[in-house]
Amino acid sequence: MSTPPGQDAPWLVVVDAQRIFADPASDWAAPRFAETLGPLRRLVAEHAGRTVVTRWVPPVTKQGSWVPYFEQFAFADRPADDPLFDLVPEVAQLGVEHVVSAPTFGKWGPTLAGITGQLAHLVLAGVSTDCCVLSTALAAADAGCTVEVVADACAGSSDGAHERALAAMALYAPQIIVR
Repeated sequence: MSTPPGQDAPWLVVVDAQRIFADPASDWAAPRFAETLGPLRRLVAEHAGRTVVTRWVPPVTKQGSWVPYFEQFAFADRPADDPLFDLVPEVAQLGVEHVVSAPTFGKWGPTLAGITGQLAHLVLAGVSTDCCVLSTALAAADAGCTVEVVADACAGSSDGAHERALAAMALYAPQIIVR
C-alpha cells in the first residue's frame, strides 16, 4: 500500500506480544500466537527504525467497568512489572526502538501518537485480533490515521474470533485495510 500524500513512511505497531497471550496455559492464550512470530520478524525488518511494541498492563486503580472485569479475570490483576506482562523473548530480542505500556486494550492515544505522529500510517500486527488489535485499529482510524492490519501477523482468542475481528475491521475501508 502506498503512503498517502503528506504522510511519512508507515510505522509498525506490534500489539501486546506478551507472555500472557503466548503461554498456552494462560486463560488469555491466543492459540496461534507462535504462528505470528515469522511474519512479525519480517515486518520488524521491513520497518527498521519505525517500530513500536505495545504492552497491556492492568490499571493500578480499578474503576468503572474494570471492577467487574478484574473480578472475572482475577489472575491478570498483578503489578505491571510481573513477568506475565513481559514481551515474549522472540519479540524482545528484535531490538525495537519504542515500547508503549498502557492499561487499555486500544493502544492509540497520546503516547503512541507522540511517537508516530497524529495522522500516522500504521501497520498493525499482534494479539489479540479480537480485542487489543481491533481496539487500536478503530481508535487510530477514528483519529484520522491510515491503518493496515496484517492478518497473518495477528492471532485471536480463537480462529473464529480472529476472522470476525478482521471482517469487522475490513468494514472501515479505506481507513482500515486488512491484508
